[in-house]
Amino acid sequence: MCAQCGLPMAAGLTESSSALLCGACRTDKFHFDLARVYGLYRGVLRRLILQLKFRRRERLAQRLGSLLAGVWQQNEAVARSETPLVVPVPLHPLRERERGFNQSWLLARELVRSLPASARAKTLRLDRRLLARVRMTAPQTGLSLSARRENVRGGFRVRWPERVRGGSIVLVDDVMTTGATLSACAVALRAAGAAQVFALAVARATPQFPDFPLSTADTEVDARAGEQT
Repeated sequence: MCAQCGLPMAAGLTESSSALLCGACRTDKFHFDLARVYGLYRGVLRRLILQLKFRRRERLAQRLGSLLAGVWQQNEAVARSETPLVVPVPLHPLRERERGFNQSWLLARELVRSLPASARAKTLRLDRRLLARVRMTAPQTGLSLSARRENVRGGFRVRWPERVRGGSIVLVDDVMTTGATLSACAVALRAAGAAQVFALAVARATPQFPDFPLSTADTEVDARAGEQT
C-alpha cells in the first residue's frame, strides 16, 4: 500500500519502486500526514457499510468501529501520538437531519470505546462538533479527482481552533475513495493550528479492486448511496 494515503497497490507496481507512494501522492500532496483503512470497499465490508448508512442498522457501527480500533493499534504513528483528538468527518446539518445520524460519528465513538485502556489513558478525547461542514456539497460519486477536490474545497471549518492548536488529530470516516474529503478536512485543521492530522476509514474504494452487487437489495442500496455521501 501507499505509505502516505494507504492506497492498495498491485505487488508488481511496488517491486520496482524505491518509495512506496501511489501516483497521486507522488504528484499531489494530501494535507493529512497519513491515511489508513481496514479493508477494501467490496464484498461483505461494503454491504455492512451500506446497511449502516442507508438501512439505519446502527448496531453495525460497533463492529466496524472495533475494526478501526485494530487499525489504530497497528499503526505506530497514530498509536504513539500524544493526547490525540478523535474527530468524525461531519455531514451537513440538513443531510444529518435527513439521515437521522452521522455514521462517521458512530464509528468514531465505537473506535474509542474499543481501544484498550492503555490507549485511552493518553487523555484521548472525542469531539463530534469540533469540525463543521459549512456548505452542502454535491455527492462525490462519479466525480473525477480534480472535481472531487473542487467540490469539497473550503467546505469545512473548525469551530474552536484552541482545541486543536499544536495537537494530533485523528479523522474518522466510513469510506475513503480519492481522499479529497479527508484532505479538505485536514486543510481546515491545519489552518487552525493542528500539528499532525491522521485519517482512518473503514474501507478504501478504488477501481483497481472493483466490486459488483451481489443481490437486488444491494443494487437498491447502492442507488441510494449514489444520491448521498
